Amino acid sequence: MSSSFLPARFAHHYEINPEYAKSVAYFSSEFAIDQSFKIYSGGLGFLAGSHMRSAADLRQNLCGIGIYWTYGYYNQSRGEDRDLAVQFRKKEYAFLQDTGIRFTVSVHKHPVWVKALYLPGDVFDTVPMFFLTTDIEENDPLSRAITHRLYDQDPLRRIAQYIVLGAGGARLLDELGVDPDVWHLNEAHGLAAAFHLFRKHGSLDEVRKRMVFTTHTPEEAGNERHDFSLLNDFSFFCDLPEEDVRRITGIEGFEFNHSLAALRLSHIANGVSKLHGEVARRMWSGHQGICEITHVTNAQNKKYWADRKLDAARASGDLEALCERKRELKSRLFRIVADQTGKIFKPHVLTIVWARRFAAYKRPDLITRDFEKFRAMLHCKERPVQVIWAGKPYPFDYAAIDIFNHLIHLTREHPNATVLTGYELELSRYLKNGADVWLNNPIVTREASGTSGMTAAMNAAVNLSTYDGWVCEFARDGENSFIIPEADPSLSPEERDRHDLDGFYNVLNQRVLPMYYDHPQEWSRVVLNSMNEVVPFFDSDRMADEYYRKIYA
Repeated sequence: MSSSFLPARFAHHYEINPEYAKSVAYFSSEFAIDQSFKIYSGGLGFLAGSHMRSAADLRQNLCGIGIYWTYGYYNQSRGEDRDLAVQFRKKEYAFLQDTGIRFTVSVHKHPVWVKALYLPGDVFDTVPMFFLTTDIEENDPLSRAITHRLYDQDPLRRIAQYIVLGAGGARLLDELGVDPDVWHLNEAHGLAAAFHLFRKHGSLDEVRKRMVFTTHTPEEAGNERHDFSLLNDFSFFCDLPEEDVRRITGIEGFEFNHSLAALRLSHIANGVSKLHGEVARRMWSGHQGICEITHVTNAQNKKYWADRKLDAARASGDLEALCERKRELKSRLFRIVADQTGKIFKPHVLTIVWARRFAAYKRPDLITRDFEKFRAMLHCKERPVQVIWAGKPYPFDYAAIDIFNHLIHLTREHPNATVLTGYELELSRYLKNGADVWLNNPIVTREASGTSGMTAAMNAAVNLSTYDGWVCEFARDGENSFIIPEADPSLSPEERDRHDLDGFYNVLNQRVLPMYYDHPQEWSRVVLNSMNEVVPFFDSDRMADEYYRKIYA
């Protein structure tokens, strides 16, 4: 057996499996580890949390580095008129340990103190993890506020956050006296670590030898850019001379593209689904000096997400037990619906759930855009339907908040449609446990992976989806899921949305509802296929293993 690369008091709580002996530091701005630890916003965090759990299950020599966000992302609740209300509340976590490690990083040529906190792996069954904060007495109020809010709306503070994650995470490793074999950037937020490495080793080859990069953004315009001089003034480049930064990143002109720099400072990068890998290679093909871009399809930790009684019924092929447990789980979800909204949902009625981060390209309101069809679905007595929405818009994305509030008002008069608030790990679990149909209708090629449907499938929910992200590697239309037919790429955005809206109602009315109500044995067969086929490939144990074999190697 191998031993942990970390100092003894921060070491892994297990013996390292020799297959995974290479040492890895995993940098991410968010981790969804436990409902009690509110330092995440959505899919990126859910993915990172599952990775940390599976890395521990496989006994890998990996540690996580993130930020202790004092106010988290935000608390989602309702205002007096029941619209979305954004609340920022200070968080406290007794399970985090003070490492005693403090150091400074340079932000805007100003020393900012950083404190490192430690989460032992045996608290939430993860690898050892470290979380950095500037919200300490040694700092002035401006510096303390750097780590207050995840994805702060102030673009200058966001730059400071990236410095704390990247340069601060690198400094932490120096303080621990370790230099991992692999520095894994989950998105480019921690890119400043590469400039710290270059200052330390003075060699681009040494930087590239260590750095690997996972990109989650399938459109070049969505990758973050800043003014080069602004970043230089902010000490983002760890006070390297400008000529060195331009030489090693190949960035010319006024604009600094974080993802492009990460692709040039890493020895390998990956997209997060097969389709996303293809999109990423095509997207960056016009740029010189980038590393190889492959793919490792995202996955979720089955041990954490799957209901054990549902899974036992799946394993034994006991459809009666499966259906009985599903009704119990739907009833639990519906108690939350009643508590929040005063609406009484029925366990025997087909329940559609749309729940994930609210963003325009995910089209949360798509099925309501033809109100006559939407109302006809909700008023159908022969084959009734219940619909639930949930998810967190970015707290300063007022267009997304408007969509969220629009759905609240639109569903107010319908006893079988509603919107839930407080979308975090536990509500996500209840929704996946209670859904019959998991609706996923992003604009095709815009969803890099979209992992929520994986954990829904693990819990006997059938995916109804556009053909995008992970679904392309899973779906057998009509056998383990239902697919909205692809739109012609030449269609205008309005025509494309109409095509996908009509496609949803055609699939629902002609295939899903007749099967659910008239052929329950056939529905159970599709449910069982979905549960059996989502694992093991979409269990994050496969993903964590693949990172070692394909990316870290």
